[in-house]
Amino acid sequence: MTAASVPSEQEEGMPSTRSVLLVFAGLMVAMLLASLDQTIFSTALPTIVGELNGVEHMLWVTTAYILASTIVMPVYGKLGDLVGRKWLFVAAISIFLVGSVMGGLADSMATLIAGRAVQGLGGGGLMILALAIIADVVPARQRGRYSGIMGAVFAVSSVAGPLLGGYFTDGPGWRWAFWMNIPLGILAILSAIFFLKLPQREFVKPRIDYPGMIVVALAATSLVLFTTWGGSTYDWNSPIIIGLIIATVVFGVLFVFIERRAAEPVIPLGLFRNRNFNLTTAAGLITGVAMFGALAYMPTYLQMVTGVGAAQAGLLMIPMMGSLLVSSIGSGQIVSHTGRYKAIPIIGMLVTGLGLFLLSTLEATTAIWIMCVYLAVMGFGLGMSMQILILVVQNSFPQAMVGTATSSNNFFRQIGSSLGAAIVGSLFVSRLTDILSSHLPPGGTGDTGLNSLTPAIVADLPEPIHSIIVNAYNDALAPIFLLMVPLVLVAAVLLLFVVEKPLATRIEKVDGEPSLNMEVLDESLSVGANPTVEPVLSVHSGTIRVPQTSGGGSGRSV
Repeated sequence: MTAASVPSEQEEGMPSTRSVLLVFAGLMVAMLLASLDQTIFSTALPTIVGELNGVEHMLWVTTAYILASTIVMPVYGKLGDLVGRKWLFVAAISIFLVGSVMGGLADSMATLIAGRAVQGLGGGGLMILALAIIADVVPARQRGRYSGIMGAVFAVSSVAGPLLGGYFTDGPGWRWAFWMNIPLGILAILSAIFFLKLPQREFVKPRIDYPGMIVVALAATSLVLFTTWGGSTYDWNSPIIIGLIIATVVFGVLFVFIERRAAEPVIPLGLFRNRNFNLTTAAGLITGVAMFGALAYMPTYLQMVTGVGAAQAGLLMIPMMGSLLVSSIGSGQIVSHTGRYKAIPIIGMLVTGLGLFLLSTLEATTAIWIMCVYLAVMGFGLGMSMQILILVVQNSFPQAMVGTATSSNNFFRQIGSSLGAAIVGSLFVSRLTDILSSHLPPGGTGDTGLNSLTPAIVADLPEPIHSIIVNAYNDALAPIFLLMVPLVLVAAVLLLFVVEKPLATRIEKVDGEPSLNMEVLDESLSVGANPTVEPVLSVHSGTIRVPQTSGGGSGRSV
């Protein structure tokens, strides 16, 4: 094969590095918007519900966004594969901005919650489509460096969200948490319109799996609600929680039944015949459990045990997010440089397990800097795992299924996040209640009930009572981290069985016509000893035809 037979990037329709960077900047902005809105209202909620007179609906400000974004993930992924991602991405940003305007203008809790739900309907698409679009414009071999940075966005937003929410609440007002989305969203839209050049697809009227989309939405809604409400808003044995659990199972079974017969299933069951998809999805779900199980309650732990304020507790999480950022970017660079990726998430899971073990050894008297070191260890392990698992999934499927595979993998990771927060929360609250009930003397907290304890109230209690409460919080949470260590080790073992396929060095054409790739052709096609042979691929009815040498012949099928 001669050098002339290998087309240039422009001939292959691949965008230039400058174009990729411009597109990537827009994708980063979009992902930052979507991830920030998961956490930005955590510090603003007391002020918001006070102004809008809706304390009893406080939980829905966060739940509405998470629920809406979760149920639309597989829908965006499948539609992106069917109709293309560019204008779907623009539509998702536009929906997100509509929700932001609704929230910014809200004069009641009902309007605010509706705005947050609309934001979620767009936000779920921002995350999924951004990950899939990178697969459209960057070959898998080079994708690690970009996906690593995208993973770091979540680390930054998890810390920046609460801090920004607190800043807006104390400064110009909490509504600016909505208004700031407008200029950033417009920039992301302009970047997509002018710089995002994706391959043109022949228009074929898509056969959309409406029944599957509806049923998966109902199943996800039931699951998110029972994991969010269980043990907090309602007891686990309450009729509402039991009903939601039954609904989750029923809709899950019905979904499988529908998908087996759908022409274009929203989550094709064929995905689960791929070993790498199953292994990385299971590991991703476990990662979600571990990460959000720690993130959900460590700030509360830090406030109650160390006595720091809410803003300081958020700042103390920076070591975890900083190390996650470093390892996410660094591991992505290593993958792009070496082309090897299997060992990195395995090591990441082991480091995450070490971090969880160290957190389980915390005592009420442990120095704050030691707590920060333990959090940094866990963050470093998570950063090595999160985005690499998505890369493995994308590299295991043809380009025409990248969106569906990516969204399905992230859908189950989001489910893991809900499960992690719910499981840890339920165990934490149960253990804390038992310890306080058995150790506190009657009337030990004065006129304040156990459900009304705040860091400020605990700090002013007499020393014996203060020590009991602080130790109760430590003894209730720290051992739970140890229970998650075997779970993370199971994920590491699962990843040992991942098949490390070579990362593609060129982008496969969506219409089924493969790009010329010397490495792949040299390994898979035997064209003879004649060095002047220049194979030309043509696709007819799914068969690849390779012309014979100048000696004649009709060619052979591959």
